[in-house]
Amino acid sequence: MQNKNRVTGNITKDKLIELVKSDEIDTIIMGFCDMQGRLMGKRITGDFILENDISDGTHFCNYLLGTNFEMDTNENFEFMNWNKGYGDYLAVPDLDTLKVVPWLEKTAMVFCDVYSVDGSEPICIAPRNILKHQIQKAESHGLSPHMASELEFYLFNNSFEEISKQGYNNLEAAGHLNEDYNLLQGSKNEPIYQEIRHQMHLMGITVESSKGEAYKGQHEINLKYSDALNAADQHIMFKHGMKEICIQNDKSVTFMAKPYEEWTGSSGHIHLSMMEKGTKTNAFYAGDDADEPKSEIMQHFLAGILKYTKDFALMFAPYVNSYKRFAPNSWAPVSIAWSRDNRSAGYRVVGDGNSLRFESRISGADMNPYLAYSALIGAGLYGIDNKIPLSEELLGNAYEQDSITRIPSSLHEAILQWKNSEVVTEVLGEDVANHYLEAAQSEQNDFDSYVTTWERSRYFEQS
Repeated sequence: MQNKNRVTGNITKDKLIELVKSDEIDTIIMGFCDMQGRLMGKRITGDFILENDISDGTHFCNYLLGTNFEMDTNENFEFMNWNKGYGDYLAVPDLDTLKVVPWLEKTAMVFCDVYSVDGSEPICIAPRNILKHQIQKAESHGLSPHMASELEFYLFNNSFEEISKQGYNNLEAAGHLNEDYNLLQGSKNEPIYQEIRHQMHLMGITVESSKGEAYKGQHEINLKYSDALNAADQHIMFKHGMKEICIQNDKSVTFMAKPYEEWTGSSGHIHLSMMEKGTKTNAFYAGDDADEPKSEIMQHFLAGILKYTKDFALMFAPYVNSYKRFAPNSWAPVSIAWSRDNRSAGYRVVGDGNSLRFESRISGADMNPYLAYSALIGAGLYGIDNKIPLSEELLGNAYEQDSITRIPSSLHEAILQWKNSEVVTEVLGEDVANHYLEAAQSEQNDFDSYVTTWERSRYFEQS
């Protein structure tokens, strides 16, 4: 039973010290986001916190921003390699993110930004720093990006260890019928979903709703709209926290884009609007008296995104599996077009008045939100700066209109698009562009060298 007197949610540094002294907190997680969207870091003891200033941060090996999912090192990364000795970076806590973790005993957590070892310079390739840089650019335009994530996933009644031991084969999600909006089907796993929503509420992360999705055992959560940095932090914390809560309940969850070819892909939709900096006024809305509700800012912003979605595809769909999700009539878009409340288009304009915004339906649930958010903001601002005109609204079924520009069909294609794009380098900077190009090439090379079960079953006897 939850202790009603237990402190939950956001706390200050002074409150943390108080809780450590009273033995209500004895572990502080200092985490930062790696390229793949995972939290890396250390668990610091309460005793250490009492003797040292948490604001000074903690060191970690810089290879953590230059690995693949298997934590393999890659000598081709400019920022970290054996010639440079794999030295340290400094994880500096953003104390605005300091929270008590309700599903862990006596534990607090704080998100960190990555700096050079002496703390003098932010490391430009760190995902959270990339987003902060794009937010600063938006603010220089007098704008404040506000965003929200919708995440789809599959729940399993087996632990991660059990699924690993069976070689990730013959997986059965926690459901046997399509449960899209179906309250009866959603009820079958409601105890764990209710626990997750409750624990996130205690953590200070607002889940607006959850619902069944379009396949067996698939579900979706909607996180509350917020400023872009906080929205991305909540996205990362939700995914990390849901996995921890599933572990505690001998269950597992996957956010991969396409677990099986016949399963519906898991999307990571992003809602975005621009507020006038320091106000609650939506810069995307032209005003009550305007003939066209979309302001010039919104039109140029969306035009920039449409024009350069292919260039930035690596930040929306970063892995080989990401591209298996894009398929006609699958609820995942294949067309780079905008339309008013049309789910066949890659970008859907929704909301009215001060809530006018657009929804990107391009990203999968496997995205790193700091990177996907950055790409949207950066491409949009480029559209404003260059006054790119907005194309006509797509009408009808986008899946059936061959004249529309398509999303890259593979990681190979997305890599070439990124590599040949001058806009990616201009928006993100050469160091960031090169670093994430190398990460994608490394991921593709690993896959290209692997022989799959599909190949053996197809070619072993009959070739």
